[in-house]
Amino acid sequence: MAEKACVKRLQKEYRALCKEPVSHVEARPSANNILEWYYVLEGSEGTPFAGGYYYGRITFPSEYPFKPPSIRMTTPNGRFMTDTKICLSMSDFHPESWNPMWSVSSILTGLLSFMMDKSPTTGSVSTSAEEKQSLAKTSLAYNCKIPTFRKLFPEYVEKYNEQLAEQARLVASSVPPQEESSLLNSETVDNNNMQGRVATAEDGDRRNNQKKSFPTWMLLLLLSIFGLVMSLPLLEH
Repeated sequence: MAEKACVKRLQKEYRALCKEPVSHVEARPSANNILEWYYVLEGSEGTPFAGGYYYGRITFPSEYPFKPPSIRMTTPNGRFMTDTKICLSMSDFHPESWNPMWSVSSILTGLLSFMMDKSPTTGSVSTSAEEKQSLAKTSLAYNCKIPTFRKLFPEYVEKYNEQLAEQARLVASSVPPQEESSLLNSETVDNNNMQGRVATAEDGDRRNNQKKSFPTWMLLLLLSIFGLVMSLPLLEH
């Protein structure tokens, strides 16, 4: 059970975040447990994380703000292991360095800054810039498969749906109207050429048939005349 001071402190921090949002950071408590918070960090421009949306969880102890929280990241990111406690000076890995003046916003701002660093720590991984960029591109799609994310961050789900709609529009318009017209004209010319070749072939067949159909009576007449001419010398004798 969270202490009264802890609940009041977290409620106050949530109101402050709603009133004055922090750049590249969104954080909201669970509807059923004020000690369980979820966050989204947006990758900074000019880094391998640009365009990425990194979802994770902060779990506060009931003694907060006198004890630090644990921090995990759910979205594959190339910097931290997923669903594993991350070692920070602001996390429960280092209670000796914790400052009760730190808040949710300062914790997440520190996490975003440390994400850009390459220093190894407990819960970190080593990957190339290309791998981080690839994960950034698929991060929003990954998050939208998680029910809690969809429930707490509907604006990101809407952003993802807009991206899908834009991709569908680009695919549908990938063939310019000029090319479509050229294709249709080409098909028309091909059809006309085919029809012309068929007509030419039919004309040739008709001419051949006319040559073959020489009248029989004309042939008999020619044979009779030839026979008469040949018999004239015999008649003279």
